[in-house]
Amino acid sequence: MLSLRRTPFILAAICLCAPLAVAQKGRDKIEIVKSKSYVAPVLESSPSLQAILTKAVNEIAAAGNFKPGEFAATVIDVRNPDKWQTASFEGERQLYTASVVKMFYMAALHRQLEDGKITLTKELERGLKDMIVDSSNDATGYILDVLTDTASGGEIPQKEFDLWQYKRNRVNRFFASLGYSNININQKTFCEDAYGIEQQSRNYKGQNRNMLTTNATARMLAEIATRRFVNEARSNAMLNIMSRDWEATKDPNSQAVNFIGKALIDNKMAGAKLWSKAGWTSRSRHDAAYIETPDGQKLVIVVFTENHANDREAIAGIASRVIKALKESRS
Repeated sequence: MLSLRRTPFILAAICLCAPLAVAQKGRDKIEIVKSKSYVAPVLESSPSLQAILTKAVNEIAAAGNFKPGEFAATVIDVRNPDKWQTASFEGERQLYTASVVKMFYMAALHRQLEDGKITLTKELERGLKDMIVDSSNDATGYILDVLTDTASGGEIPQKEFDLWQYKRNRVNRFFASLGYSNININQKTFCEDAYGIEQQSRNYKGQNRNMLTTNATARMLAEIATRRFVNEARSNAMLNIMSRDWEATKDPNSQAVNFIGKALIDNKMAGAKLWSKAGWTSRSRHDAAYIETPDGQKLVIVVFTENHANDREAIAGIASRVIKALKESRS
């Protein structure tokens, strides 16, 4: 497996330089663009929420022997649609995305569908569902190809590659236009490794791998959950395939019960609703979840961990502590 060291993404890869802009004549018809009605969310740091999250992280990190740089977490309270309360721990630290990046590709695809730049076929619908529900890497590659007009294959000469890479960075340009920063989301996900032009795109040693922060991930999920990213129908479609039935699922490795969903099980939170996208590799264990509880909580909780891929307690432990502390503070 390639190194998962913290490395900045390659700025040169997403530079909108003049020669490439000329080559992309008419790109307004294919680029992913924000809606004219889009307004970026207002996030306000909450001292009380920060104290709760910091305490939860410190307790879990100590119990799990986490080292600096192996942990990041962000919480957003979205009960007030006009001003979200937020807190984070290492929330701007870049970490390898694992499968959490698939949530961003889903959102970008719905943006294109809403604009009529992509037509939803039965095959595209199947790929979208498999990418999120089953976390299929093959489906993810297909969706990214559709979004960026690129395809895997053999290595190509630098001049041709520059044009290919410009197109592959279409998703990066879109999220940058919305104010997302410190992320790189232009790569497919693989069960084993990338080959050919995909490895060329990673710059061979992984310098251009997918990277996310928990802050950016939490914002993305909060925008989906509050139905502000695309229209209500498309927002509901995204939430439908992210819904996790943690009360009925029996598979111990499922996204519904093996990550933040475990906190709902451990606390016997009957009636709580869960929407999520998890990521799991040999070294990474992440989850991004939106939770609604019977007592009125509406929380986005994102936790990324590195080098503790088999630790089933850390992510659920943070979520459990945050949910419990917020309930107690409001009782």
